[in-house]
Amino acid sequence: MDTPFHQFSDLFAQLGLPSDEASIRAFIGKHSPVPEDVDLWDASFWTPAQATLLRDEIIEDADWAEAVDQLNLALRAPA
Repeated sequence: MDTPFHQFSDLFAQLGLPSDEASIRAFIGKHSPVPEDVDLWDASFWTPAQATLLRDEIIEDADWAEAVDQLNLALRAPA
């Protein structure tokens, strides 16, 4: 069974966020760094639907998990 590969920009689109490179960089710059003691989905800037998507994808190791991991790393780095 093939596991789909989702682009980082596709995750932003899935979250209902602008998904062009400049918008992604601006979002990460605005919201970084997320403290290490805060789960990604518990960060204050997500809507409830976005937080649920992020949490479920990681917990279930689902199709979007790799892209969510990438987002998590990007948001942990200092801006």
